[in-house]
Amino acid sequence: MDTCEEPPTVSLMPTYSKGPQAKMSAQESCLSLIKYFLFVFNLFFFVLGGLIFCFGTWILIDKTSFVSFVGLSFVPLQTWSKVLAISGVLTMGLALLGCVGALKELRCLLGLYFGMLLLLFATQITLGILISTQRVRLERKVQEVVLQAIQSYRENPEDTSAEESWDYVQFQLRCCGWHSPWDWISAHVLRGNESQPRVPCSCYNSTASNYSTVFDEPFSQLSPLAPRASPTQSSDPCSLPSSANIYREGCAQSLRKWLHNNLISIVGICLGVGLLELGFMTLSIFLCRNLDHVYNRLAGFR
Repeated sequence: MDTCEEPPTVSLMPTYSKGPQAKMSAQESCLSLIKYFLFVFNLFFFVLGGLIFCFGTWILIDKTSFVSFVGLSFVPLQTWSKVLAISGVLTMGLALLGCVGALKELRCLLGLYFGMLLLLFATQITLGILISTQRVRLERKVQEVVLQAIQSYRENPEDTSAEESWDYVQFQLRCCGWHSPWDWISAHVLRGNESQPRVPCSCYNSTASNYSTVFDEPFSQLSPLAPRASPTQSSDPCSLPSSANIYREGCAQSLRKWLHNNLISIVGICLGVGLLELGFMTLSIFLCRNLDHVYNRLAGFR
């Protein structure tokens, strides 16, 4: 009995291995995940930069409302409002590059984003090295600036940003002068003398006061704990004698104590910011270098 066997059918369609396609699909999914991760985080920083810019602009335009909100009249508004506004604009610009570059998969924007992050990271590293190696020279320079600000205290009513900043430092760090309250002898506007120098009201130690000293009216605006009294010379800067209840410690020592007590927090914040920048740089350059490579290989399997 003859058996008829059917000839084997030969398929003319090419057969492809699923391995390379699966590998390319996994790489594409990974790149998509990185792309949206970069987009979401940069979108967050874009909104944050916008809030910082709006806050700085609000301080710059409407100082009265901000002063009433904070409750301190000697906050250096002019300087810090500009710093906040510029920081907000830079943050928004950098985040916008990351958002658009990641979402639209534009290699030029991703490369520019990586370059700006690298420049920012290198600047921070350079500043850290300079502060560590030039600490003595930096401290001497700060001392010269502070003593100059003390000597010219309130002599120019149109430019008081440095004096307001130093008043704020004394108020926050609970100190007076750079080395001691005797540094204020050189302040001509306060009319101090060698036996009884006068100091600004930001040196006032409200926690150790019995409220028996009479001060000028402007000091009542500096702190809610300050005693209120009838104004004596409202056009003159608020001052009080060195025999009053003032901080006896210089700000140089207080600043060293503050840095020593907050060293772990400062180092932690710097490391966190540096690692965040390194992470964004790594993701952006990885996405920039692998976008065209993966899509070209996927096109070859179609």
